[in-house]
Amino acid sequence: MEEIKRKGSKSIKEIPKDILERLNCGEIETANLVEWLAVDKRLLLENLLKQFDRTEYLKPILSNIENLKKQTVNTINETIGIGLFEQSIKNKDSEILVIISKHKSDLIRCWATYTIGRNEKLEISQKLQQIQVFSADKHFGVREISWLAVRPSIIKNLTESLNILTTWTINQDENIRRFASEATRPRGVWCEHIEELKLNPSLGLTILEPLKEDKAKYVQDSVGNWLNDASKTQPKFVIDVCKKWGKARNTKETSYIIKKALRTIEKHAD
Repeated sequence: MEEIKRKGSKSIKEIPKDILERLNCGEIETANLVEWLAVDKRLLLENLLKQFDRTEYLKPILSNIENLKKQTVNTINETIGIGLFEQSIKNKDSEILVIISKHKSDLIRCWATYTIGRNEKLEISQKLQQIQVFSADKHFGVREISWLAVRPSIIKNLTESLNILTTWTINQDENIRRFASEATRPRGVWCEHIEELKLNPSLGLTILEPLKEDKAKYVQDSVGNWLNDASKTQPKFVIDVCKKWGKARNTKETSYIIKKALRTIEKHAD
């Protein structure tokens, strides 16, 4: 596929005009984070709604964006996703949810994750079941937004979420395994912290233990980062876990995770 072959530009100003136009029309996926940030989300939304003859949805969603106290890439994406969900309910239009969940544009699929994560009628088990397909998406952006979209619900339902996500750690798809770790990081990136896991990270061992020798570097990085998060509030816990893992069976995978896990502790020890 064309969008997979492209490497993407190193800066927004270097993105070719024709590529940016196609991105804003939803014709191709973004090739890297630079392109992902460069897409005009409002224009992409307008083009989507024009293409599927739903232009009446545009004005209320744009109004919600303008009313945001802080307009960031994530808050805009979330507002669009919630807006599309609200319009689907108001207009009894379930088709639009199917359209965006299977759209060629990765950013539009990102919007679809919020229609799940912010649906208050869904139980956490239903949200996680529905979000799993997005956690396995071929595009990095959709995978990242998928856990961000459901993280508030995970925090509110932490015990049940950990129980469910523990079963994901043995999934054949490394992206799904990685979601289990990334979605429950005590601190995470661009998201609300999970105070309960910052205070008592041992609750997360049910997820971390099955992943301590994972063959996928994508998963190893997440597990290492999870423990590094925990080390900032509970360093002894992380040191003890790493010692235990290292003594039990110190594979190259486990060794890599341990190195990432201890980086903050070792930095402060210098």
